[in-house]
Amino acid sequence: MHRPVGGLTLFVAALWIFCNVNCVRGALPTAPKCDEALASPLPHTAFSSSSVFSNGYAPGYAKLNRRGGAGGWSPLDSDHYQWLQVDLGSRKQLSAIATQGRYSSSDWTTHYRLLYSDTGRNWKPYHQDGNIWAFAGNSNSESAIRHELQHGIVARFLRLVPLEWSKEGRIGLRIEVYGCSYWADMINFDGQGVISYRFKVKKMKLIKDVIALRFKTSESEGVILHGEGQQGDYITLELRKAKLLLQINLGSNQYGSILGHTSVTTGSLLDDNHWHSVVIERYRRNVNFTLDRHTQHFRTNGEFDHLDLDYELSFGGMPYSGKPAGGGRKNFKGCMESINYNGDNITDLARRKKLDTSSFRNLSFSCVETHSYPVFFNATSFLQLPGRAAHNLISVGLQFRTWNPQGLLLFSNLDDGTLEMSLEDSKAVLRINVSRADRHYLVVLTSGSDLNDGQWHAVRLVAKENFAMLMIDGDEASAVHSTSPLSITTGGTYHLGGYFLQTLFPPSQRYFQGCMQAIVVDDQPADLYAVEKGTVGAFENVSLDMCAIIDRCMPNHCEHGGRCKQTWDGFSCTCDGTGYTGATCHTSIYEPSCEAYKHLGRSSDTYWIDPDGSGPLGPFKVNCNMTEDKVWTVVMNNLPPKTTVTGSSRERRTILQVNYSASMDQVTAITTSAEHCEQEVSYSCRMSRLLNTPDGTPYTWWVGRGSEKHFYWGGSSPGIQKCACGIDRNCTDPKYDCNCDADHSQWREDSGLLTHKEDLPVSQVAVGDTNRAGSEAKLSVGPLRCQGDDNYWNAASFTTPSSYLHFATFQGETSADISFYFKTSAPYGVFLENLGNTDFIRLELKSPQVVSFSFDVGNGPVELSVQSDTPLNDDQWHRVMAERNIKEAVLLLDQTYRVSRPAPAQGHTRLELFSQLYVGAAGGQRGFLGCIRALRMNGVTLDLHERAKVTPGVKPGCQGHCTSYGMYCRNGGKCVEKYNGYLCDCSATAYDGPFCTRDVGGFFETGTLVRYNLLPDGAAGAMKDSKVLASHLTLQEVNSTKEEVAFSFSTSSAPAILMYVSSKTEDYMAVLLKHNGSLEVRYNLGGLKEPFTIDVDQRNLANGQPHSINISRIDRSLTIQLDHYPAVSHTLPDASDTKFNLVKTLFLGKVYETGYVDPVVIERYNSPGFIGCLSRVQFNGVAPLKFALRSTSVVQQAQPAAPSPVSYQGKLVESNCGASPLTIPPMSAATDPWHLDNTDAEFPFNEERVIPDGVNRDSAIIGGIIAVVIFTILCTLVFLIRYMFRHKGTYHTNEAKSTTEPPGESTDTAIIGTENPETIEESKKEWFI
Repeated sequence: MHRPVGGLTLFVAALWIFCNVNCVRGALPTAPKCDEALASPLPHTAFSSSSVFSNGYAPGYAKLNRRGGAGGWSPLDSDHYQWLQVDLGSRKQLSAIATQGRYSSSDWTTHYRLLYSDTGRNWKPYHQDGNIWAFAGNSNSESAIRHELQHGIVARFLRLVPLEWSKEGRIGLRIEVYGCSYWADMINFDGQGVISYRFKVKKMKLIKDVIALRFKTSESEGVILHGEGQQGDYITLELRKAKLLLQINLGSNQYGSILGHTSVTTGSLLDDNHWHSVVIERYRRNVNFTLDRHTQHFRTNGEFDHLDLDYELSFGGMPYSGKPAGGGRKNFKGCMESINYNGDNITDLARRKKLDTSSFRNLSFSCVETHSYPVFFNATSFLQLPGRAAHNLISVGLQFRTWNPQGLLLFSNLDDGTLEMSLEDSKAVLRINVSRADRHYLVVLTSGSDLNDGQWHAVRLVAKENFAMLMIDGDEASAVHSTSPLSITTGGTYHLGGYFLQTLFPPSQRYFQGCMQAIVVDDQPADLYAVEKGTVGAFENVSLDMCAIIDRCMPNHCEHGGRCKQTWDGFSCTCDGTGYTGATCHTSIYEPSCEAYKHLGRSSDTYWIDPDGSGPLGPFKVNCNMTEDKVWTVVMNNLPPKTTVTGSSRERRTILQVNYSASMDQVTAITTSAEHCEQEVSYSCRMSRLLNTPDGTPYTWWVGRGSEKHFYWGGSSPGIQKCACGIDRNCTDPKYDCNCDADHSQWREDSGLLTHKEDLPVSQVAVGDTNRAGSEAKLSVGPLRCQGDDNYWNAASFTTPSSYLHFATFQGETSADISFYFKTSAPYGVFLENLGNTDFIRLELKSPQVVSFSFDVGNGPVELSVQSDTPLNDDQWHRVMAERNIKEAVLLLDQTYRVSRPAPAQGHTRLELFSQLYVGAAGGQRGFLGCIRALRMNGVTLDLHERAKVTPGVKPGCQGHCTSYGMYCRNGGKCVEKYNGYLCDCSATAYDGPFCTRDVGGFFETGTLVRYNLLPDGAAGAMKDSKVLASHLTLQEVNSTKEEVAFSFSTSSAPAILMYVSSKTEDYMAVLLKHNGSLEVRYNLGGLKEPFTIDVDQRNLANGQPHSINISRIDRSLTIQLDHYPAVSHTLPDASDTKFNLVKTLFLGKVYETGYVDPVVIERYNSPGFIGCLSRVQFNGVAPLKFALRSTSVVQQAQPAAPSPVSYQGKLVESNCGASPLTIPPMSAATDPWHLDNTDAEFPFNEERVIPDGVNRDSAIIGGIIAVVIFTILCTLVFLIRYMFRHKGTYHTNEAKSTTEPPGESTDTAIIGTENPETIEESKKEWFI
């Protein structure tokens, strides 16, 4: 199924505007009011009928609201073979029809069909909603029932065929037809002549075209128009196998000769000798191709926008001056009218002899009818024709068309046997069965294939003495012969299309559904006019002079590439391999996101997802990484890591294309609904500049979504032309904002995460500085990683029965699907409703256990209901999925309870709505109370959350729903869903309280210690009772390459051991307070003679105030953050090992270990032990202090089955005295160095560079106070002795500029109160006089 190309909508809109202004469309002329009464003014002779009851019931009296004669028309017999016909005198455009019963009687018609024709022969039934339409008539004799024609028609003759009539009386009719006059220039093409439209200039270079025409033909092949250019451009419209084929080429590129070729097919059964309308609209590469109101939108292949044609455009065939590329194509044979090309009326120009028509032998401006007499059969039809009796030769020929693979074409009773010609498995089969007293003859011939393709096929059989022949489509070379012994004597009667009588040898097939024409029996053409009058042969339930075959696969109702297969009565869709299911391949079989898979209980894996469900985007594969708190969707690309780039310059950049495992539209669907997306980019360089910072034009840029160029790199943000090191102010050369921009001959790297999801993913990278000697670059673009799915959790809470949300009218005419989740405690409520004049669609909770789906498309209300075994108002989520298409309606509840109902074979199929869509109520009645989320209609998620923000009685999110209130669970606490609220699970954190915000801490007296066993064997017993241990203590933790440590403390005593982690080897880590109160972190992982020691801060932290410490190590990288100051990075020496081997025990406050302990630590820091408060202690996901405090209440109970991993000595009392220190408020825009408006602000340097020799903040502040005192004394002396001297000094400060300290304020308080605590390196000059 051809899918619209992204961005086409804008072009189509422009094209429609252009067409409406500049061209004549190929549709029917539209008068301002085409509603004139056309039948009433006609004379009696314009009316005719199949029969008349008596003179007073003549068809001339069948005029609306007239009482002449007997008050209307009635036939002699009230049966299905009657008809009333009107000759309008000339072709008219018809818009409506109205009927009445016979005046003051019990005679009326309740249902009828409408046939129309230009000639009074070859009738065509009026179609609507893909079927031969049956109009609803009258229920009494006086009221008039009018029907607007959904599709206007043009015809001269109308025929009404009654289908049902009054049970109290007989058929009775009075009619009126409404419309207006119609005229169009017409040309008859004889299959030889071609009209040449010569251009005013030799070569035309066209950016837009509009071609419109109407045609009718009985031929299945023929070129309708053709134009070409010497550069290879061409446009051709032709009939192939009765389908319309458009071929267009706007030019091909230099790499191949066919890349620009585009071929699109539409329609079928176009050789029915009825009028068909064609419009071709092109603007650049965007094309609208419309046939009989069905439009295909497509985009031509290739690279070019103009159609370059030379000399002429020909209508009716290939030009004689053209290249011999026609390939034996036939010229068009039939009629065309209203031919318009870019505003020029071709038919009018031909009539006025302004065009070359010399190839016509006899040019006619009226349509020459080549009429055949078709016969239309259904499952109860037969046609009986006479033939030669008692003859030894049978010769029968006919043409047929059908969709059925089986069917009876011909049956005849011979004097001593039977003859049958039928379709079996789409092949023609001839059976001659003769039984005589002396012997038995059986001849079976099979010929042809795929004869049920809807095309006309000719079949001919000849049977005589010892000879039989079966030929298909006049192909003598493939005719099947038999020379078996055979002797026949004809019976003289032939049944075509059905045989329902009892016979000794009945046919293998009983009936035929399709059309026949050109019937020849015993070398004599069948006189079907005589058959219609009843003078020859017989028939039953056939429609003469009409072929009402319908192509139910055109337009194709099988969506998403489903394959359509049809029979006479209906069609079916094969959805294998499409990723969709249902009667029309409408519903996706995949979930919309990784988030949805997780909530089905799936684990990390590769999955197919379909973000827009039944929308145009197809399913695609992604990697789903399910973590405890997040779900990551990963889309891979094909760019190899460290792709080498050389030889590029700013003038000739190397463009690296980044292709993904999904299309750009599919990836955009992920990023649009995601909460957060990121993609890592890395540029390794040697003498290759990247962004040319600080102020130059970038050498390299990347292209993201929307084909927009971006000049920032990973770690930076849109509009900031920097790399990550420029943001962090740690580039190798501080003059530049990217490491690579320093242009060093050594290898450097700029890498980081791109996190602005509106720009992602990276589709191209243009590298522009690798053409110098020695310059080289290596580029890596990581996979796109997106977290979360906003659509899946988009919810609203309905709190009052009268509350509802309203949205735009739901557009689901022929195919509609609705899915959502709900939870409620109410016994009933309407989920959603949308209304039309009589049409509607509604989903509701009818009772606590019943969900119903009801709708009406014009055939009367339909309701589907499913009943659950358990109550649905249980405050739990339930999933509803409903679908309605032209084949069936389906309702599915909780993936378990399903009900379906097929659509009626005849009737309306379009759901026509006009009111707003109401969610949560039905016109204010039976309002829904509860929550609805993830409401998706035809693949589009309705934004309930945003609409609820501005709607009274509806709240965004869902009460008790973690999506709305999970943000309040802080510090790693997990939100647990409850309907009337929620709770935060803090068991895996070092916090407590309703929101996991209260620090859990304890007061340590002299000698108090907490011991926590980190070994799995020692903790095996506790694992049964502790989900924390079960989730965190694995064998990988025993040999650790990373640690995450966080706690806060307050003390007035030093030295002390705050934390010590031992091992079964000599490896350990320790956090210590030295004798002067400063903080020290020690790592001993082996490989070094002495432990790796970090003096975190030289201040005295044993000042009785709370301080926090966060330590993070991954391999050699170590990051430490003290209080609210910026984190400082350190690196373990190269000689050091990175693996913390056999981690054993964690100690708090003091070490009491039987294994190896660093003697220096014991000697200097272990006595008398830590005295003070520890709080929120966490080590690699374990909260040992919280566990120790919580386990004290369990100690008094029964002995546990296994020893606890935690123990303590001394007195341990729960206290929050060591709670985390205050944090600084956000900086104002005036002092924020990252605020873009503050262009003069300097960027802070890294703290390690500021204090390389240990100078700290306390020293600088105290020194400043002393300097002020000395300065005052010296000034006094200077004024006394008038002696001047100069002294210049330089020092470092960690204070912000212009910051003063109030007298008596502590150093910690001063820092906390500082607006801008960022580290600034500054050199000040002081002058002393």
